[in-house]
Amino acid sequence: MKNTGKPGSKAPKIIRRAAHNVTRDEISKSALKVLYRLHKAGYQSFLVGGGVRDAMLELHPKDFDIATNATPDEVRSLFGNCRLIGRRFRLAHVRFGREIIEVATFRAAANHADDDSAHDTEGRIIRDNVYGTIDEDVWRRDFTCNALYYNIADFSIWDYVGGFEDVKRKRLVLIGDPEQRLREDPVRMLRAVRFAGKLGFTIDKSVVDAMRGHTNRLANVPAARLFDEFLKLFQTGFAKRTFDLLREHKLFGELFPATEEALSEDEEFVAFVHAALQNSDKRVAAGQSVTPMFLLGVFLWLPVKKLAAVRRAEEKMSESQSLSLASYEIVSQLQRRISVPKRFTVPMREMLALQPRFRTVRGKRAIKFLEHRRFRAAYDFMLLQSEVGQGDEVLAKFWTDVQTQSAEERAKSFQMQTGPGKKRRRRRRHKSMQES
Repeated sequence: MKNTGKPGSKAPKIIRRAAHNVTRDEISKSALKVLYRLHKAGYQSFLVGGGVRDAMLELHPKDFDIATNATPDEVRSLFGNCRLIGRRFRLAHVRFGREIIEVATFRAAANHADDDSAHDTEGRIIRDNVYGTIDEDVWRRDFTCNALYYNIADFSIWDYVGGFEDVKRKRLVLIGDPEQRLREDPVRMLRAVRFAGKLGFTIDKSVVDAMRGHTNRLANVPAARLFDEFLKLFQTGFAKRTFDLLREHKLFGELFPATEEALSEDEEFVAFVHAALQNSDKRVAAGQSVTPMFLLGVFLWLPVKKLAAVRRAEEKMSESQSLSLASYEIVSQLQRRISVPKRFTVPMREMLALQPRFRTVRGKRAIKFLEHRRFRAAYDFMLLQSEVGQGDEVLAKFWTDVQTQSAEERAKSFQMQTGPGKKRRRRRRHKSMQES
């Protein structure tokens, strides 16, 4: 097969400049500087991975990774704006203002690096520190579409595993034996879904078949790494499509088990999550910021509400208190799967706990709510529920309107809500005093 074999066992197919559509216009000036300087210093210098793939697809790549036979120390000697990072494998980061160009030395294949590479009992690679040649490096990459090397020396593309044709056919194929590659790194299942969602690729049947037997291996992946994958899955503009693929391939429940259970039981919750994901994708497309805090709140909303109802039945507490307690418990359970930093979980809990306060539209407490530091996030969350028919549209309109009013108009709006209530309370107190 084209994508199997021993590392270094075959020569690459070289696609000459006239036979492909990758141009230097699609490569950032910073990346070109690094490529040319390495080449002029006598080293092999290739743009590799997603940058080549996206350039072929005319997607205007934003990330540019470079592979070379220069060691990290040799790269650092060529660039004063370079620093070395990483323990598992040393990388060179060359900084140009805010842009960082990552330069990696060719790696040797894991199954041929007996002295410096190790696997855990599940077959997952946990140490990988061996330098190699380009013929070996290609076998360490995951998908054929990510194993294309653009040679700055003559602008050709080197293809060892049939990735050039797979990109043209929009097909995701794992390099090597799918079963072994997923055991080595179960995160490759998430990457397959992410690329399929982003690029509109079809996941090859051999990969789909292998994924069925390995979804539970995500439990062996460090929780901090899964949070990084969560950001890539849901913060890059293809969240809705990616979410549906994760559920289709039984992966979403490995990340959010409580959410998956709620989704399987409640179609309205599915609609709410879909609306949130579509909104997130629109914001990314418009160049607006997105925060994982909001989407985490969406994913956990129904599990939190259900647990909050149980806690209120067990102990007397307000709805806000029960939501806060329930969200703390649900997040604690989630942390065993995905290590979410407190800078996201704390505001998320506040956002959920504030939802009952939107029903208070009278008096100073309602006015002060507008000044709460989490008001905007809580309002967006409430508004989203209203838009999908799962919230009070009258309340949503009221809180939308008061935000655009002047201070005088706003006070009048709240006074219109509070006046009759105050008069009734005064009459009741006066009557009670007379009766006593």
